[in-house]
Amino acid sequence: MTDTLDGDLLIGAAEIARHVFGSDEPRFQRRVYYLTSAAKCRLPHFRIGFQLAARKSTIREWIEGQEGCR
Repeated sequence: MTDTLDGDLLIGAAEIARHVFGSDEPRFQRRVYYLTSAAKCRLPHFRIGFQLAARKSTIREWIEGQEGCR
């Protein structure tokens, strides 16, 4: 068994928006930037250099955790 991020890694706001919102339109990319801003920090993410990045599995877990909150 190998530990690899291949297939789990999203790089860039467009890829993250496509995964979370189903579209990479600029308005959804802006929403990703808003949710990852220092003031909000709602969407789990990290940076690779200057690029925004996230793991599909981490986002999925985060969404599942949000389902119980109201």
